[in-house]
Order: sequence, then C-alpha cells, then structure tokens
Amino acid sequence: MKIILTGSLGHISKPLTQELVEKGHAVTVISSKPDKQSAIEALGATAAIGSLQDADFLTKTFTGADAVYTMVPPANYFDHTLDLLAYYHRIGTNYAQAIGQSGVKRVVNLSTIGAHLGAGEGSGILLGAHDVEQILNALPADVAITHMRPTSFYYNLYGYTAMIEAEGVIAANYGADGTIPWVSPVDIAAAIAEELETPLVGRTVRYVASEELTGNETATLLGAALGMPDLKWILISDEQTQKGLVSIGMNPTIAASLVEMYASLYTGVLAEDYNRHKPALMGKVKLTDFAEEFAAAFHQKYVS
Repeated sequence: MKIILTGSLGHISKPLTQELVEKGHAVTVISSKPDKQSAIEALGATAAIGSLQDADFLTKTFTGADAVYTMVPPANYFDHTLDLLAYYHRIGTNYAQAIGQSGVKRVVNLSTIGAHLGAGEGSGILLGAHDVEQILNALPADVAITHMRPTSFYYNLYGYTAMIEAEGVIAANYGADGTIPWVSPVDIAAAIAEELETPLVGRTVRYVASEELTGNETATLLGAALGMPDLKWILISDEQTQKGLVSIGMNPTIAASLVEMYASLYTGVLAEDYNRHKPALMGKVKLTDFAEEFAAAFHQKYVS
C-alpha cells in the first residue's frame, strides 16, 4: 500500500513508520522540518517536507495514496496568543479539503479519549479533537474513517519531574484514588498500523489503552523505579492546579481548559464512552516499562 503519515518522527509516527516499512508498504512521512528528511529516509520512507497549514501541499501529497494517517501536532501551551480551538479547526479543515480533493478513501485520524464530548460538556483542551472528528465525518460517505482515541499518555508524566524533584510528590486535580487509563505511543502506533491495513466502510471509533491504574498506584510504580518508595500522588483543587500552571507561564485560557479536562477525568465524565467501548486487549507496554525510562531521564536531569 501507498500510505501517507503526518506527525513527522514524533512519539507515534516514528514507530508507526518503522512498522509499516518493515511490512513492505511504501510510506511517505510529512514533516515541516527539512532537517528531518535524512532521518525519515534512513527508516526507508519518503520525506514530504511542507506545512499542514498548506492545504494545496497536503492535497498534492495525499494524491494517489491508498491510506492516510492524520494528526494535529501538539501546540505550544505557553504561547499567550494561541487560540487552540481555532488551531485544531484550521488543521482539520485542511485535512478535509486535501482528502476530498485528492480522492483518498481510507483515513485513520488520531483523536483522543473524551472526543465524544461537545462544547460545554467538560472536555477542556480536547474539544479541538472533537471538532476535527466532526469536520472529517462531514466528508462523503465513501471515505472510510477510523478515529483513534488513545487514553492518557505515559509521557505526560514527564511534566511532573520538577515537582517530584523539588517536593517529592505528584500533585494534581486528578489521579490519587481515581483511575487513569494510560497508554504508550508504541501501542498506539501498533493499533494505527492495524487500522491502516484494514478495509472499512463508513466511520468507526477505536480506543487504545495500555494499562489502567489509580494515581496512587502510578506514583508507587514510579517511586520504585526512582528509588523514592514514599512518592505519593496528592489530590489538590482545580484552583490550586490552575494557579500552578499559570505561575509557570502557561496561557491562562489553556490552563483553565487543561484543568477542566483533568477534573472530568477524575469525575469519570471524560472516560464515559471509553468505559462503554474499551479495547478488547490492552497494549503491551506497561507502566513498569515506562517507569524505567522515566527514572533514567529523571536521574540524568537531576542527579548526573
């Protein structure tokens, strides 16, 4: 198959590229950075250097493809001029235009847990992913689309390294005794590869998760890897969480949306649809595997 991947060589797209190339597919990887071309080609893929903001570039790149993987790259939450919802809407619209004009009939789109929630329903920063799903779903019915909805990424825990080093705790307005469905990008990549190779008619949603743990269990496993057996996950208020995010320079609007998302995760609202449609099999990468990587990075930053 001729498959086009967005996401450059990010956490998901790099292992996805490797797997698809190993399976014999002709893979083109879109990247906005010219300096990624050699690394993409070293994996056996073709590099298409251009911007997701350029619908004409996307249309040209998608033309002739058997399948396309779409994702919206992470935005800079510390940019105080960023309109996050508008950013998602713009990229989603460009994808829809390029898919429609290029004639692609198979799309796998990276969405998220909580994307079933609309405006005002508690999704916070995830509302953009909901909107992208709706934009793509408006394409003609002969375009088959799988919306991948992964759960909370293990690597988001890196955001707590400074807090762990300074205070010896993880403090947030979710977690603690609440369940967090975690996922590894490696497991997401494997699921996306499977979907890209699977014929489909219409639209479908697929959740991806690696392991479900409470915040307390998460802290215990991280603490064991770090050599900090007393590491605790402490539940704090929404107000405290938002104040902390703003204090480190985050866009206040995005901070409020992030807190709303976390609060919905803790109350269970965010995971309602996930709980009704859990994956038949959890991914292979467990938190104990990630904890070793986390500990190595932590010690390199704060100990060495």
